[in-house]
Amino acid sequence: MLNRLVIGSRGSPLALCQTDWARTALLQAYPGLEVRIDVIRTKGDHELNLPVARIGGKRVFTREIEEALLDGRIDLAVHSLKDLPTRQPRGLRLAAISRRWDVRDALVSHNGHTLKNLPEGSVVGTGSLRRQAQLRHIRPDLRVEGIRGNVDTRLRKLDAGEIEAVVLAAAGLHRLGLAGRASEFLSARRFLPAPGQGALGIEIRQDDDDVAQVARCLHDCSTHSAVSAERAMLDELAGGCQMPVGAWARLDEGCLIADGMVADPDGGKIVRARTTGDSEDSLDVGRRLSDLLIERGAKEILCDAL
Repeated sequence: MLNRLVIGSRGSPLALCQTDWARTALLQAYPGLEVRIDVIRTKGDHELNLPVARIGGKRVFTREIEEALLDGRIDLAVHSLKDLPTRQPRGLRLAAISRRWDVRDALVSHNGHTLKNLPEGSVVGTGSLRRQAQLRHIRPDLRVEGIRGNVDTRLRKLDAGEIEAVVLAAAGLHRLGLAGRASEFLSARRFLPAPGQGALGIEIRQDDDDVAQVARCLHDCSTHSAVSAERAMLDELAGGCQMPVGAWARLDEGCLIADGMVADPDGGKIVRARTTGDSEDSLDVGRRLSDLLIERGAKEILCDAL
């Protein structure tokens, strides 16, 4: 059994909160284990003036951490699963997926406005193409603008009056103790989250069976079934690219229900689909969901957006 473990993490308050959850869970399961956190700054953390899609897509938040894993500087990495591409680099694997927290997106606004009653022309900030497209589709009268930075940075811009509202992941607000800032938690049925949203991905070296055994205490089987379907859909559609794609899968009495969405960036066209299947066949459920979306025009939307 290992006696020492180094976890790699981004340095934002949310990333450190998520990593501290993993550290605490590991120490509870293995009281004699020494666990240290190594903060690693990624390209996505210091290049904040351009959209994520312009500076390299999702891997801008993971590349430097994955390099530290491959080099042996760290033993395990904790990622927001929605930021992790659907395919790991050669030599790495996902060892665990945490229990999912709140899957929804949250609107934080001045004066407690909900999405429905935001005044016409209000500026709403979000760095996510998926959120931008759905906002423009639901409320084309709003001004939706790209915004980068961690949760605290985005909330400071809101409080300074630079924007009227911001859309953030509800799970992040909960983890930071900021859920009370939300004016509205957006229905996941209507406003589809990102594939994997609300869950954490625990990444290790492919051949490190000792760390894999220790990381089992962080794994949640039900969440794994749901997010595997979502990520399979994403992989079939866009290969994990930064595109306006949403998905939400959940278990209902052993049945896996999965909703998917593809939108053009301006929100003018959105295609949606739903499929169901056995929880043991999550990859098949995700691929069938992708096929349904393609039948309804998803590929044409994605090709036009590239």
